[in-house]
Amino acid sequence: MSTYVLVHGAWHTGALFEPVAEAMRAEGHTVFCPTLAGNAPEDSRRTGLEEAIASVVRFLEAQDLSDVVLMGHSYGGMIITGVADRAAARLRRLVYWNAFVPLPGESLNDMVPPHYVALFDTLAAASPDNSVVLPYEIWREAFINDADADLARDAYEMLNPHPYATFTDAISLSAPPAALPVPKSYINCTEDTALPQSLGWHPRLSERLGLFRLVQVPGSHELCFTDPAALARAVIRAGRD
Repeated sequence: MSTYVLVHGAWHTGALFEPVAEAMRAEGHTVFCPTLAGNAPEDSRRTGLEEAIASVVRFLEAQDLSDVVLMGHSYGGMIITGVADRAAARLRRLVYWNAFVPLPGESLNDMVPPHYVALFDTLAAASPDNSVVLPYEIWREAFINDADADLARDAYEMLNPHPYATFTDAISLSAPPAALPVPKSYINCTEDTALPQSLGWHPRLSERLGLFRLVQVPGSHELCFTDPAALARAVIRAGRD
């Protein structure tokens, strides 16, 4: 059995991965779901990308974890890439689930379409703390398009404002992801339209990993809400030896 650390995406907390984690634990795996710095309700929304990455490194050290399969969702791809650059010796494999794969010196905003950057800039400027909240209409149609209306609304109510600096900060890496000395997998949800299909997750971003294992599964960007058992199976497939 394996040890997994599941790293959530923007607007989420680790607690929202617990249904996925429980399905994985039922198969005998050890699973942790930390909340990134900047995403807990009590955290400062002025947190930057380096602080968020460091919070996972500290978590691995505090739990004295090794041989870890580290999974990152969406924005979490920025985090796990940074963690692999700083704590590769603790990791067995990286798993990206419809996640950003940054190159050295790149920000998350460098990988999204201009209309998203314009929206986020406007939302952050209007907020008191440089945070952004995804509008419900975009959440419903692009992020959780495989849910019924009640589930979409209930899931949206669990989201938190996200620190925008983590989208605009450039990541510091000693090497591009393909050169990092950790095996890699990419989970692609085939109905994910959170990014336009012309600028989609796979293969545009996944191919930056160099040699990687591909696991495809039906579902939206928020499969953790709509079918956590299916996501658990995909993570286990992606993380196996």
